[in-house]
Amino acid sequence: MKDPLSLEHKRHTLAHLLAAAVKDLYEKDGALVRLAIGPAIDNGFYYDMDFGGNKKPTADDLKDIEKKMRKILPSWKEFSHREVSIDEAKSWAGENRYKHELIDEIISRGEKITFYKAGDFEDLCRGGHTTNPAADIAPDSFKLSRLAGAYWRGDEKNAMLTRIYGLAFDTADELKAYEAMLAEAEKRDHKKLGRELDLFAFSDLVGSGLPLWTPRGTLVRNLLDDYVWELRRAAGYEKVEIPHITKKELYETSGHWDKFKDELFRITTREGHEFAMKPMNCPHHTQIFARKKWSYRELPQRYANTTVCYRDEQSGELSGLSRVRAFAQDDAHVFCRSSQVKEEFLKVWDIIHSFYSTFGFSLKLRLSLHDPARPEKYLGGAEVWKSAEAALREIAVEKKADYYEGVGEAAFYGPKLDFMADDSLGRRWQVATVQLDMNMPERFGLSCTNEKGQEERIVMIHAAIMGSIERFMSILIEHTAGSFPLWLSPVQAVVIPVAEAHAEAAGKAHAALRAAGIRSDIDLSNDSFGKKIRNAKTSRVPYTIIIGEKDIAAGKATLESRDHGQIGQLPIDDILKRLKAEIEERKA
Repeated sequence: MKDPLSLEHKRHTLAHLLAAAVKDLYEKDGALVRLAIGPAIDNGFYYDMDFGGNKKPTADDLKDIEKKMRKILPSWKEFSHREVSIDEAKSWAGENRYKHELIDEIISRGEKITFYKAGDFEDLCRGGHTTNPAADIAPDSFKLSRLAGAYWRGDEKNAMLTRIYGLAFDTADELKAYEAMLAEAEKRDHKKLGRELDLFAFSDLVGSGLPLWTPRGTLVRNLLDDYVWELRRAAGYEKVEIPHITKKELYETSGHWDKFKDELFRITTREGHEFAMKPMNCPHHTQIFARKKWSYRELPQRYANTTVCYRDEQSGELSGLSRVRAFAQDDAHVFCRSSQVKEEFLKVWDIIHSFYSTFGFSLKLRLSLHDPARPEKYLGGAEVWKSAEAALREIAVEKKADYYEGVGEAAFYGPKLDFMADDSLGRRWQVATVQLDMNMPERFGLSCTNEKGQEERIVMIHAAIMGSIERFMSILIEHTAGSFPLWLSPVQAVVIPVAEAHAEAAGKAHAALRAAGIRSDIDLSNDSFGKKIRNAKTSRVPYTIIIGEKDIAAGKATLESRDHGQIGQLPIDDILKRLKAEIEERKA
C-alpha cells in the first residue's frame, strides 16, 4: 500500500479518473452527477454515482466513457492534496448528500478531512494514488466492464445508485489474460453446467435461493458428504442430529439473535411462542453436550452433523448455488479442554488437506483475527481474544503453513483458520474453516470436572470441511468444468453399441458394469453412432465403452477415456478392474 506504483494505487487512481470522465460527459445543460464512493477492488475499481432524473449511461456508453478517460489521463501529471476545515468541506459538498454523510463520518472518527486533485478533478479522499498517473498507468491496461445498480451503503432502504465497474492491471497483457479467464469462467458457470448435467433446478413456485436436487445431483452431494464423514469417523467423530427450528431464547443466549436477527426466518406458533429456522448449528450442539455432566476423561466430545440451515438473504444477493437461502453444512463441533485444542485443530487440518488434495486444489491459510478497533462487533474480552489468537498462530507456525493474517475476518465469537483454495482458473475461494470459540461455552456454562474434582470451563471448536455443500458444489463444478473424477461422476461409464445388431452384447456389458457397482448407462436410442459418441462427451461421462463387430469377435470392448482419449480393446473383466481401482483411489 505504501508503494505509489502498487496496483491498488493504480486502481484507486482510475476510480477518480472514471468519475472525472463521467462528470465531463454527463454534467451538461444543468445536469448534476452526485458522486458517492469509488474504491479499488480485487480486479479493478468502481464508482457509485447518482444521476438523479438525468440521463444515465447504458452498457453501450461504456466505450465512450473509457475513451474520455484515456483522453484525460495524459493531463494528470500529479496528485496534490489539501486538508480542509469542516466548513470548507461542507461548502464543497454542496447538494451532494453522499459526500456530506462521508464528511460526517470522518469528523466522528476524529480524522482529518483531505481532498485530492489531479488535473481539474478534485474529490474527498484519504489518499492512495499513483504519483504521476500519466506516466504510471498504461492506457491499455484498464477497461470498463459493466454497469450495475447498488444501494447506497448496501442498504435497500437507501437510494439506488449507478455503479460503473472497471478492470485494471499493471499491463495490457495481464488485462487480456484476465479477460480470457473470465471468458473461460463463463463457459464453466455452474448455473449453466448444473442445468446441462441435470444436477439441480430452481422453481419459482418453491422460491428463489431454494435449490432442488435431482437424482444425479443428490448422488454427487451424498458422495461428497460420505467422503467427509469417512475422514471424520477415522478421527473419532460421532454423528448427531438436530431439529430445523428453535426457540428464540437459544439464539439470545448464544448471541446470534442480536447479531443475525434480520437474517432469520421467524415462526410464531399458535400459542404465540417465537421460533426461528436455524441459520447455524452450533447453539443446538451445545445443548447436546449440556445434557449431562462430563469428566475430563470423557473429552474431547466430537459431534458431526450434515444438516440444512436457512438464512433470509436479500433477493439481489442470491446467485445460483453460491448464495442461497437454504444450504446444507457439513458441520462439526468439538468440546474439549484448552490443553487439547492444538491436537484437535491438527486432526481437522489433516482432514481438510486430505479432502481438498483429492480434487487438486492448492490451499493457503488465512489466520482470521478480530479488529481491536471495533470491539463492539465481538463477544468476549480482549484477554480471551488474545489467548485464542495466540493459540491459532502457534498452530499455523508449527505446521510451517503459508499463511497471512486477516484483521477483522474473525467470527464474532472467536478467531479462525480459513483455508483458501486456488481453483483451476487461478481464482481464490474461502473453503474450509476451523474456529476456536471460548465465548459460547461461557455463555452456555459448558464445563467438565477436572482432575481435582473442580468445574473447568471447556472450549469449543467449530469445523466445517466443505462449509456449505451448495457453495462447494458451485466451486467444484467450475473447477472441473463439470468433468467430475470417476468416483464422483453420476454416470461413470456409458455403453454404446455401434449398430442395432450389437445391442445384445452391449446389454451384457452394461449388466456386468452394474453388477460390479459401476454406475453405467447404455445408449440404445435411434441416434447415429456418431451422435451417441458426441452425447457421451457432452454429458462429460468419464468412460465410453464401444461394442461393435470386431469387439464381439475378439470377446472384448473398446474403452475410451474422456480425459485420456482412446485406450483400446480390453476384455470386460479388465475394464471392470481398471475402473474399480480408479474409483477406490479417488483420483482427481
